[in-house]
Amino acid sequence: MALDLLLAALGLVILLLAGDALVRGAVNMSLRIGIPAMIVSLTIVAFGTSAPELLISVSAILDGAPGLALGNVVGSNIANVLLVLGLPAVISVIHSSGSDSRTSFAQMIAATVLFVGLALTGPITWVDGLILLAGLTLMLGHALHSARGHRRAEKHRLSAAAAAKADAPEPTDARAEPEVEGADPSMRWWKIVVYLALGLVGLPLGANLLVDSSIAIATALNVPDTVIGLTLVAVGTSLPELATTVIAALRRQADVALGNVIGSNMFNLLGILGVASLVGPIPVDPEIRNFDLWVMLGASLLLVPFVWFRRDMGRRVGLAFCALYGVYLWAVVA
Repeated sequence: MALDLLLAALGLVILLLAGDALVRGAVNMSLRIGIPAMIVSLTIVAFGTSAPELLISVSAILDGAPGLALGNVVGSNIANVLLVLGLPAVISVIHSSGSDSRTSFAQMIAATVLFVGLALTGPITWVDGLILLAGLTLMLGHALHSARGHRRAEKHRLSAAAAAKADAPEPTDARAEPEVEGADPSMRWWKIVVYLALGLVGLPLGANLLVDSSIAIATALNVPDTVIGLTLVAVGTSLPELATTVIAALRRQADVALGNVIGSNMFNLLGILGVASLVGPIPVDPEIRNFDLWVMLGASLLLVPFVWFRRDMGRRVGLAFCALYGVYLWAVVA
């Protein structure tokens, strides 16, 4: 089993590096051919950073371990709230009072309730997948519409300020465009091609390594593959979100910290499971139906005071979230 653990760790590292390479290559290729940074942020970056989870879910279904796919998504969503927000809050207070993520949070709760409802009716089939993907389309459409409205309002504000003060400096495109992760305007085309190639080759390689070794570990320990998905794979695939949220908390960027978790949870449910269910039906284990789904929904609702009523997430809250996640892991393993 030691070799399987080593291969699982290697697969996870390859997945994370390949996902980062794919994002960098896709972002810079899109910007070089003239796609606005705003659209890149809402689509390519969002999809690229979730590519490891997507590849794991699809590979798990093709390898006859659909419980691993479902456990990965449900476990990741629980870890995103309790661990990915809890640990940064312990390190540095998340000043959520200065962020307004209520609309996105409401969409996340709606997506969670929709998925729980579908899961309670039986296996997640291709019909359910189409429903989930329709929800993702509506969410992305709303985000794009809101971003365009915000950009128009910002341009109008800058134009009004320039007209009122003739000697004011002209607004630049950099102020109008949002920052995009991995963007490098000076990146050469050959580097873009290399990043894309590394991402496209590394993602399936890492996914196959992680899924195959996880199945072997589950067999050796005589535990369901669902448990491995809820714990080992879920925590591993949440590491990029954890790193991003820690940095955002240290920089007092609560909107980035909360938006990272909210967006990831929505895409996990609507996008990853939506696509994965088109590959094959995903059975819902009775233990997930009776326990883990409700933990996921309950963990999401724990954010109400901090998102809806905009209270800061202090260190006590962070410790409580981490403790709850520890209790959850104990319950799953036990």
